[in-house]
Amino acid sequence: MSKARELINQSLDELQASLSDKRKELYALVVAKKNTKKLEKPHRIPSLKKDIARLHTVIHAKTLQEQSQAV
Repeated sequence: MSKARELINQSLDELQASLSDKRKELYALVVAKKNTKKLEKPHRIPSLKKDIARLHTVIHAKTLQEQSQAV
């Protein structure tokens, strides 16, 4: 996943799309883990959670920045 510095250069639409993709991927992994009790790459779940949090942070910062510029 990208670093926060790299995410800042993306538009809000791109960030939202990336967030949606990460959430779907995380959901699929969690369901697979519950069904099979074993994953090929179990380290991927915490990594995705961190990526989702990073995306939320950048989206929130961009939203605040746009609001402050509009006022």
